[in-house]
Amino acid sequence: MSTPGPAAATSYRSTLEAEARDGFGRLLLAEWTKLRTVRRWMLALPAAVLLAVLVALLSAAGSESTGSGDGPSDPARLQTIDLGHYTYLPLAGDGSIVARVTSQEGGGAWAKAGLMIRGSADQGTPYAALVVTPGHGVRLQTGYKAGGAYGGAGTAPRWLKLTRGGTGVTGYASSDGRDWRRVGSVQLEGLPKTALAGMVVAAPDKVEVQRMFGGESVSGEPSATRATFDQVAVTPAQPGAAWRDRGATDGPAADPSLDGRTGSGGTFALKGVGDIGPNAFADDTAKATLAGVLIGQVAIVVVAVLSVTAEYRRGMLRTTFAASPGRGRVLAAKAVVAGLAALAAGLAAAFGSVLLAGPVQRSHGLATPSLANGTVLRAVLGTAALLAVIAVFSLAVAVIVRRSAPAITIVLLLLLVPQIVATGLPLSAARWLERLTPAAGFAIQQTVARFDRAIGPWAGFGVLCAYTAVALAAAAWLLRRRDA
Repeated sequence: MSTPGPAAATSYRSTLEAEARDGFGRLLLAEWTKLRTVRRWMLALPAAVLLAVLVALLSAAGSESTGSGDGPSDPARLQTIDLGHYTYLPLAGDGSIVARVTSQEGGGAWAKAGLMIRGSADQGTPYAALVVTPGHGVRLQTGYKAGGAYGGAGTAPRWLKLTRGGTGVTGYASSDGRDWRRVGSVQLEGLPKTALAGMVVAAPDKVEVQRMFGGESVSGEPSATRATFDQVAVTPAQPGAAWRDRGATDGPAADPSLDGRTGSGGTFALKGVGDIGPNAFADDTAKATLAGVLIGQVAIVVVAVLSVTAEYRRGMLRTTFAASPGRGRVLAAKAVVAGLAALAAGLAAAFGSVLLAGPVQRSHGLATPSLANGTVLRAVLGTAALLAVIAVFSLAVAVIVRRSAPAITIVLLLLLVPQIVATGLPLSAARWLERLTPAAGFAIQQTVARFDRAIGPWAGFGVLCAYTAVALAAAAWLLRRRDA
């Protein structure tokens, strides 16, 4: 009678080990099943969408246009300022304009006096302007943006020259009219064969901002600047062409006494009010339309937190870990499911807010954000991504805290309080607060570079993602070291 050797023994395979190898897909399915089988959680997601859309509709219904003219305002035009005083001649084809800015006064450090070539006298037309400023030297400015190419220090008197070649415009500056220094070159797409060349003066308004908790008030008054020019020459000159003027009084109402031209021959004295460049105080209509997400996110945070704390409270998490010993994998599956569910709700909320509020805004003469605009589309899609990251962040905090009320409170305080407190702080302090907290993620909704911008859209979103990554790492570390 022989005894079976070791080779004949039946090997044992742990069912837990087999289950651990079943793949991440089954974990995702299990977590999704948990989410969809809890009725109140599934109702909270459409509730978040409804709240966001409802706030957008109420905001649109309670707003009125501050623009002039008939019909809805043009969002792009509202984000720029095209005022000042412009005195010009037609410039047919390639050519140049030369002048000496002999004096300049008033308007502050960013007052502008110099030369401009533009396609037409219409507001918002592409242009190139080479200007002298009292506090920031010579600047080549284009595209209604702040700053511009720096052409060296110096104030009036200063020689300036703009030369056109096709759609390109190049600026030169000189202290004596003989030794010219190239400042820079810009391309003006769509510049017509016959453009306008002339002199321009402009100055930013004097603005005072008063901040209070929950809001702010912005008040301002027009700022005027005056400058004199001589040795003005447009080449090639058109025989019989007369100088024409485009002033601030052609646009929004301004004091006519601050706007005009005197002089004859090659000597001119110009005075103007208003600036040329970005409107740092423009309303961000797209962000205002998406503001309902601040309310809708509460439902997202609650669902994400309860999806973890409910299992802790009922002891179900022990069963989950027994079925799948890889605790990090379980956390990852929960994060993916929570993030995707919030992403779907965010897409519905963001697109619904823009599409449904649009007709109401148009009926009130308001500028309406268009999904055809890449910046607006980024804000809409970014809002959905924002809610997805907030859901994951909330889930990670819930794992760390393990209790519903404290976790929900912590997340909402981190997301909401900085935005509220910032409205009552000086701008410098408010910017740092909004840059360094998870509330920076809401910058992804910005479509206008306003005076109070704390951080760029993608940089702000990156700050929230960094907080979420740190919270997830801490949650994974604690899961491995604590009892369920």
